[in-house]
Amino acid sequence: MRDLTLALVQQDLVWENPQANCERLAAALEGLPATDLILLPEMFSTGFSMQAARLAESSDGPTVSWMAELANKHQAAVCGSIIAGEGGKYFNRLFWVEPEGRVLHYDKRHLFSLAGEHEVYQAGGSRLLVQWRGWKIQPLVCYDLRFPVWSRNTDAVDLLLYVASWPQRRALPWKVLLQARAIENVCWVAGLNRVGSDGNGEVYQGDSVLHDPLGQPVLHAGDQEGVYSFVLPAATVSETRARFPFLNDRDSFVLHG
Repeated sequence: MRDLTLALVQQDLVWENPQANCERLAAALEGLPATDLILLPEMFSTGFSMQAARLAESSDGPTVSWMAELANKHQAAVCGSIIAGEGGKYFNRLFWVEPEGRVLHYDKRHLFSLAGEHEVYQAGGSRLLVQWRGWKIQPLVCYDLRFPVWSRNTDAVDLLLYVASWPQRRALPWKVLLQARAIENVCWVAGLNRVGSDGNGEVYQGDSVLHDPLGQPVLHAGDQEGVYSFVLPAATVSETRARFPFLNDRDSFVLHG
C-alpha cells in the first residue's frame, strides 16, 4: 500500500449531451499531474435525467470507451456513473475503469424515489469492493449516502467514494453524512458533487469534500468548477485504527438484497 493521489472533478454538466460532457471533462483534466484515481460525478454524461430509454448506453458503449481512453491517457482508474441499459432494463450504473483495461461496475442500490428514479431504473443488489494500488475502495452513488448500513465498513475498506448529483437545497445532509460515514467507518471518505443547474431546474453547489478517518475535512471544493487533487497518505488508516480500534466493537449483520 502506498500513498494514493485522488482527483475530484467538480464540473457543471451539459444537459443530456454525452459528447459535450466528455469533451468538457477531458478538457478540464488536461495537464493533470500524475494521479491514481479520477472521480467523475453521478450521471456525468447526461446530468440526472429520467430519459433512460433515449439516453441509455451499453457497458461497451461510447462513454465507457471514453473512460477507458481517459484511464489509459492518465494511467489512473476512472470512476463515475452513467445511464446504462441491459436486457431491456435501465440502471444508474457506476463504472470503474482501469488503464490496463479492467472494467467493473456497481448499480446504484438506493434509488431516489422523491424524484421518481425508482420508476425508471432498477436497483442494484450487491456492493463493489475494488483493490487498487494497495487500497481497498468501495464506490457508491449519491442517495446511498443516506443509508449507513450499506456503507458500513465490514471489509477493512480504506476509502469510501460517493459520486453525486446532490441539490443545493439539501446541502446540509450532504455535508453532515459524509463526515459521519468517515467517523463511523474509520476510513477516508470522498464525496464528489456537480455544480451548475440541470434541465429539471435543480441547482447544485458542489461542496465536494474529502474527510480523513477521524472525520476531519482535508479538502473542500466550494462551489466552483475545478479539478481538486489530494494525496492520501497510506499510513493514515492503519495508524488511526491502531489508536482508535472502534471497528473491533462493531455489530455483525447480514445484508439482504
